[in-house]
Amino acid sequence: MKIVMVGSGYVGLVSGACFADFGHEVVCVDKQESKIAALKRGEIPIFEPGLTELVRSNAAAGRLSFTTDLAGPVSAADAVFIAVGTPSRRGDGFADLSYVYAASREIAQALGRYTVIVTKSTVPVGTGDEVERIVRELRPDAEFAVVSNPEFLREGAAIEDFKRPDRIVIGTEDARARQVMADVYRPLYLNSAPILNTSRRTAELTKYAANAFLATKITFINEMADLCEQVGANVQDVARGMGLDNRIGGKFLHAGPGYGGSCFPKDTLALIKTAQDYGTPARIVETVAAVNEQRKRAMGRKVVAACGGSVRGKTVAVLGLTFKPNTDDMRDSPSLSIITALQDAGATIRAFDPEGMEQAKAVLPGAVTYCGNAYECVEDADAAVIVTEWNIFRALDLDRVRTLMRSPVLIDLRNIYRGEQVREKGFVYADIGRGISDPVSSHAIDAA
Repeated sequence: MKIVMVGSGYVGLVSGACFADFGHEVVCVDKQESKIAALKRGEIPIFEPGLTELVRSNAAAGRLSFTTDLAGPVSAADAVFIAVGTPSRRGDGFADLSYVYAASREIAQALGRYTVIVTKSTVPVGTGDEVERIVRELRPDAEFAVVSNPEFLREGAAIEDFKRPDRIVIGTEDARARQVMADVYRPLYLNSAPILNTSRRTAELTKYAANAFLATKITFINEMADLCEQVGANVQDVARGMGLDNRIGGKFLHAGPGYGGSCFPKDTLALIKTAQDYGTPARIVETVAAVNEQRKRAMGRKVVAACGGSVRGKTVAVLGLTFKPNTDDMRDSPSLSIITALQDAGATIRAFDPEGMEQAKAVLPGAVTYCGNAYECVEDADAAVIVTEWNIFRALDLDRVRTLMRSPVLIDLRNIYRGEQVREKGFVYADIGRGISDPVSSHAIDAA
């Protein structure tokens, strides 16, 4: 199959590289000349485990190429995937579809033989209808179909998710287009990946509904964590007790400082706006989005409380900046709100992240001292805050950390340490939702 990816960002690059690894001939297109030049040199503009090797090997094999020219590849393509950004629009929070529609116009002008145009970008319900209208208006003579094929990639595990997906959603009622999509994804049949064929609008909504539900699970357990702190319960045991129920499941029940990233914040907001436009407000999702934003700022106040009620004139070491580990993505990361709150309270910030510091420099407000490792970061600090659960933070030499710090205060916003062990090392320790520790029940569950 000849495949074109319009947009060589996170989704386009990962999807294009994986399709090429399946044996398809893939061309990734992007308007940004510097990005394409870098990709041709084998330089990957994003951090995703395994992606550099995948891109380089398939480019060397001749299955994956990069260009700023859209017309040539599209004219010979079997399928053209639109994988451009759909950020929240300023002013109303609705998904900005200008890039999608601009790509549609360019694709329309370049169409040759029968082509399936696939919206891979996360788009509101009805976007596929508008893409079809644009293309048909510009090229009434063209043979094409518009399909919705939303992505469900987790940053940090995107290649595994693409090659071994929970499901593949294909939204079209056109039999010919459905067959093309079946051929595109045929290599995944060997892995018995379930393919869900739906209408186009159903596929578009499925993506938003899935992300909103996961965001709801995160926000729910975060509120339970707050309650646990007040009543003297352990949120991790509560989460285990819930997750062992097969109807609920244990994933996304990890209490923390709130969700962030490129998907959940903008997708929940876009779903809220879509529901309002259709006169069916999504009240639960509205509350989830509001509570999550409040929580990020509240984590700053939690740090202040752990420092005795004031951080004015104090130095706080922030360990982890990205919204999750194994990515360099800073979009809507809880660290942004936490650091801003601490700076507003008079703190000086030192920070370290294994991959996200270059991205952080572009978005973090005020003066932040960036450090080369965790130990350099905590040196002479009055408090240290674990914001992102990178593996390198899970086994810090706490004796060394205590010696380096001006005062041994550790705020663990990801619950990666056992409280009693940290306190035995002489730290003032604060965590999330563990009002009491119940190691007997935890061990019994683990053994079971």
